[in-house]
Amino acid sequence: MRPLKPPVARRVAIVAGTRVPFARSDGPYATASNQDMLTAALDALVERHGLQEPGTVGEFVAGAVLKHARDFNLARETVLGSRLDPRTPAYDIQQACGTGLQAVIAAANKIALGQTESAIAGGADTASDAPLGVNDDLRRILLEARRAKSAGGRLKALARIRPTHLVPDIPRNAEPRTGLSMGEHAAVTARARGVSRQAQDELAATSHQRLAAAYERGFFRELVVPFRGLARDQNLRPDSTAEKLAGLKPVFGLKDPEPTMTAGNSTPLTDGAALVLLASEEWAEARGLEVLAYLTAYETAAVDFVRGDVVQGEDGLLMAPAHAVPRMLERAGLGMEDFDLVEVHEAFASQVLATLAAWEKRGLAPVDRDRLNVTGSSLATGHPFAATGARIVATLAKLLAEREGPGRGLISVCAAGGQGVTAILERP
Repeated sequence: MRPLKPPVARRVAIVAGTRVPFARSDGPYATASNQDMLTAALDALVERHGLQEPGTVGEFVAGAVLKHARDFNLARETVLGSRLDPRTPAYDIQQACGTGLQAVIAAANKIALGQTESAIAGGADTASDAPLGVNDDLRRILLEARRAKSAGGRLKALARIRPTHLVPDIPRNAEPRTGLSMGEHAAVTARARGVSRQAQDELAATSHQRLAAAYERGFFRELVVPFRGLARDQNLRPDSTAEKLAGLKPVFGLKDPEPTMTAGNSTPLTDGAALVLLASEEWAEARGLEVLAYLTAYETAAVDFVRGDVVQGEDGLLMAPAHAVPRMLERAGLGMEDFDLVEVHEAFASQVLATLAAWEKRGLAPVDRDRLNVTGSSLATGHPFAATGARIVATLAKLLAEREGPGRGLISVCAAGGQGVTAILERP
C-alpha cells in the first residue's frame, strides 16, 4: 500500500469578522436566543462578503457556554436558519470564555492541513436566556416514574413530589470545585498580586474611552451589524473616568480589609455573538477578498486553581495565560517587544494587571500600554462568554490591516476552569 503524503501546513488567513453589538443581560436582547444572535451575525457576514453560493464555505464552527438542551446542535441549527448554504457542515465547541478563540483555532487547523478551504468560526452567549435546571430531586422522581412498569408505579413515584421540588436550580457564575464566583477568585489574585484599586479604575476608564474613540472614527462600521435596536455596545460609557469609577462600591472580595473590585472595573453579564471568516490564501484571492492578517501560532494552558499556588497568585483561576504566552513565545522565537499590538481579554481589570505582572516575572518585556487593547476591550464592550474570542480576533486582524507595513499582534484570553487560550496574528 502506498503511504499517503503528510500534509504541508498552509497559512491561514483572517478575511473578515462580524458581530452584533453586545448588550447588558436582561436588556434589548432579553428575548433573543443564542441562535437568534448567532444567525444575525452569520447572515451579515454571508451577505457582506458574498458567501451565499453552495459550497462557498467549508464548515461552520461555533459554541455557547450557557446552553439550553435545545441548543445541543447550535452551530448546525444556526446554519439551517441562515443565508449560508444549508449543506455546510457545522459543529459545536466549548471551552468556557475561550470558546470563540478555540473555535477559530479548530477551523484554522483544518484549513492549514488542507482539509477545507474556508470556515466561519465564533460563538454566542446570552445571560438573559440562561437555562434553568430542574430540581435534582424532582428529576430523579420523574425518571423513576418513567421507568415504572405500571400506571400505579408511576403514580406512586409522582406522589412523592413536594412544593420544594418545583423550585428550579438557578444558574450561578461559580466554579463547581470551589463554589466561588469568578469575581471572588479574581479578588484572591488581586490581593495576592497587590493590584491597586486606582490601577484597576484607570484601566477600566481607558477601555471605555478607547472603545468610544474607535466607534467615533468608524472603526467598527464593517465589524458590527445593528441588532434589535442597538448599533453599538450597550455597556459603553464614553464619559468614564478613573475619578468617576472611584466612587463605586466594591462588589467582590468584601472580606478583604480593602476590597478593590467594583462593577465598574469588572465585566457585566452580557448577551452577544461574534464570528470570523477564515480561509486559505488561494480561496481569498479567487474571490477578491483582502487578507487582513494570518493566524500563525496558538497555545492553551491550564492551572490548578484548587490545590495549586493560589495564595501567591501563580495558579489563580484566571492566570493560565501567564503560563501559555511565555510558552508560545518561546516556541515561536519571539519576545513581547516583537508585538505591535496586544489584546488581553478584560474579564476584570485586576486580572489584566495581574497577567501583565506575571509575564514580566517570567522574563518577558513589559507591555507598552499604548499597544494594549487600543480600541478597548471587554470592560467596555461587555463579555458574552463564547463570543469574546472571535470579537478579539476580528478586531486585531482589522487593526493590523490598518497599519502601514508589517505588524504582529498577541491575543490572550483567560477562561473559567483555570484555562487560557492565546494566539498570534501577523500581517507580513
